Amino acid sequence: MKKIILSILAVAAFGTANAQDGDATAKGFAKGDMFAEGSFSIRSGDVEDSWSFTPKVGYMINDKIALGGFLAFSGSENNANDKVGRFGLGAFARYYFLSLGADKAFQAYGELGLGYSSIKSEPAGGGSSTDSAMNANIDLGINYFFTSHWAATFELANILSYNNTNPENGDNSSDLNVEVNLFNNIFAQPQFGLLYKW
Repeated sequence: MKKIILSILAVAAFGTANAQDGDATAKGFAKGDMFAEGSFSIRSGDVEDSWSFTPKVGYMINDKIALGGFLAFSGSENNANDKVGRFGLGAFARYYFLSLGADKAFQAYGELGLGYSSIKSEPAGGGSSTDSAMNANIDLGINYFFTSHWAATFELANILSYNNTNPENGDNSSDLNVEVNLFNNIFAQPQFGLLYKW
């Protein structure tokens, strides 16, 4: 139900903004453009509730490649009142491989990100701990420009992710995940955000 409500609100907001800005000039990226972007995710379930927010800033070194940095915040809490909070920072390189429309409103990209994370676990019974991790990922996403400056962003798939965790208590661990089957329903991952270009 929450997904349906968010989708309706997003479509209404985009329609209103599009009606206010009838400019048919190029809406894609050009060399020297900068952008700020924020993606967020909220999940509520019977077993666990979670949220995440990732603000990013990027610079277009040409009309296809962007370099930038990001912060990452997230948290979760389960039915037993166990809480986990995460903070991260890193850098990314993004390649726009597809532009559609006469005004280049639709932009698809692949992104490589490298970062550091701090994870604080607070079990309901006490004894909190903080772990650190290095991570890398390759994602696919879309920007849809509904004005010359504003775009909706959708993170469609996390194709590859690598995490090396260094716990406060215990041994290091490494995980590599390759997800190639997400293309069955690329809209099953509810990641949405907004981008502002200047």
